Amino acid sequence: MMVETLGIHQLWLFVLSGLLLNVTPGPDTAYIIGRSVQMGWRGGAAAAIGICCGCLVHVFGAALGLSALLMASSAAFTVLKWVGAAYLLLTGLQMLLSRPRLVAEAAAPAATSLSRVFWQGALTNVLNPKVALFFLAFLPQFVAADSGHKTLAFLALGLIFISTGTLWCLGIAAFAARAASRMRQSASAMAWVNRLLGGLFVYLGIRVAMLEGR
Repeated sequence: MMVETLGIHQLWLFVLSGLLLNVTPGPDTAYIIGRSVQMGWRGGAAAAIGICCGCLVHVFGAALGLSALLMASSAAFTVLKWVGAAYLLLTGLQMLLSRPRLVAEAAAPAATSLSRVFWQGALTNVLNPKVALFFLAFLPQFVAADSGHKTLAFLALGLIFISTGTLWCLGIAAFAARAASRMRQSASAMAWVNRLLGGLFVYLGIRVAMLEGR
């Protein structure tokens, strides 16, 4: 069996733990809901896919040892931390200061908006060293220490985790978009959504800036 060949053990526990972690509300969930309220299902889906692609970068990092480098090198950790914090704070301030547009007004540049939503979700995860260290700490618990295929095992587990997480996030996007269809017609409601999303990014930026290495 492939799982045994790769040295993966207690796969059922890994899947269960991953599901519980994915359904636990957090900043990613808040971002997906906010974008779903703003832009409907497509915006929420773009946010969800972006976040999961960002996680995929960290899975490859854990498999290739890049996450271990972040843990071992204070300089590498600090550089990534400050780059990530600066990006999140800048994004948050831009959203706090922006003027929201109604659905009818925003129809033309939809493709650009979806692209921006995707990359914001992805970069939020890619530039957060805490996410990298999470995968480095979580994945090895389910791989045998004497496995000769640790890289492939990490990739397999990471893809399972991201697959279940993507399905959950897309479900959240669909539900939030359906529930908030009327809110998107209200300029005042959209202004509050912008403020909440901007505040979320500022909060994440401050939290990343306060992370301590190793």
